[in-house]
Amino acid sequence: MSPRQQPRRPSRSRGERFTVLDPATGEAFGEAPDQQPDELDAVVGRAHEAWRSWRSDPAARTTALLASADAVEAAGGDLAPLLTREQGKPLAESYAEVARTAARLRYFAEMAPEPRTITDGRPVHSEIRWRSLGPVAAIVPWNFPLQLASAKFAPALAAGNTVVLKPSPFTPLATRLLGSVLSAALPEGVLTIVTGREPLGALLATHPGIRHVTFTGSVPTGRAVAAGAAPGLARVTLELGGNDAAVLLDDVDVGRIADRLFWAAFRNCGQVCMAVKRVYAPARLHSQVTEALAERAKTVVVGAGLDPGTELGPLNNAAQLARVERCTARALADGAQAVAGGHRLDRPGYFYAPTVLADVPPDSPVVTDEQFGPVLPVLPYRSLDEAVEAANATRFGLGGSVWGTDLDRAGAVADRLECGTAWINHHAELSLAQPFAGIKDSGVGVAGGPWGLYGNLRPFVVHRPREA
Repeated sequence: MSPRQQPRRPSRSRGERFTVLDPATGEAFGEAPDQQPDELDAVVGRAHEAWRSWRSDPAARTTALLASADAVEAAGGDLAPLLTREQGKPLAESYAEVARTAARLRYFAEMAPEPRTITDGRPVHSEIRWRSLGPVAAIVPWNFPLQLASAKFAPALAAGNTVVLKPSPFTPLATRLLGSVLSAALPEGVLTIVTGREPLGALLATHPGIRHVTFTGSVPTGRAVAAGAAPGLARVTLELGGNDAAVLLDDVDVGRIADRLFWAAFRNCGQVCMAVKRVYAPARLHSQVTEALAERAKTVVVGAGLDPGTELGPLNNAAQLARVERCTARALADGAQAVAGGHRLDRPGYFYAPTVLADVPPDSPVVTDEQFGPVLPVLPYRSLDEAVEAANATRFGLGGSVWGTDLDRAGAVADRLECGTAWINHHAELSLAQPFAGIKDSGVGVAGGPWGLYGNLRPFVVHRPREA
């Protein structure tokens, strides 16, 4: 398809809406506009018009983004409960997500690309400057709707681009509210939220007016996004999940790290791309590690995210619950033992018992694939080389961690992991200033820090003679 050709747009009647379910009950509690695909032309057109002035005034961008951060913080009391209601996570985690959204806006607000002069002996002055790309499509999943949205639109806006943001149809409401909050600080057309069921997202990614597509989600959908963006030669940034391994060394203090390791795997009900999804423990410590994790799984408070005592909420949707059930059932059928959990909870909503598995075959899908739920296999190893080889034997390469007392030794093992980020004695902790990227099937491109800003820019080189 030529970049100038319009993608095919299936028609829907205007004014349609779709329901949003509360994952703690499985019942509808809200609805959002099911926007028509043929509305995208006008949306992208407005984004392009807004880009003309937005890109030309860095000082105004800084002021607007700082005001946006203040507005998000002020709206936390409205945003966080709505986020919990549609996503399921405990309320404290929703407040943390809102705070992270504001912090990211503030971080990028005053970041500006640095011009660079090239000195190479030629009688010309060469300067590299930076220009924005144009309208950016940001397509966001349901596990961290606000945080991942801001990870895309904050650097894009700071770079001078405009953004069309599409949240998951499972979690559109808090994002729509966020858009309303930001509309008071941002000029019209700079950030537009579109909501709807497929093929809306696919058509946004293929729209010829979009110059950069940034997507977080599954590998198959990411491949489709890349293929759809290719005819128009739009830039793509893809974060496609992970199957992070935690390698425990033989000097690890199990009692000391068990709680941190548990939450590295089970936070947000395991629905974290860079969560620990496999644990490799020395054979002599395997039972101790398994029992320590199982004890925490059995005692953690599972419930609705709005309940004050809840530590672990439900899975977000029925399809994800079914996936976790299938994955765990397959492992149990293949001989794995559920040391904790292993079953759906008998209550309304999409609750699955926090599950720790032992005796898991290494080729079981719960080991080789991304389960994306509250299920953690613990596998024994007999040599460190065996553990590293197993940790790397996956098509994913997002993150990994090494746990032990000797930090130098742990660091040497971390250097052998095939992933974008490796942690020592902790996991899934990110600074706004650091790059975040995966290898292999975990994605293409870099987010975070200055790298996230420059990923939304293109170089523009000006040559002129040194002497008149």
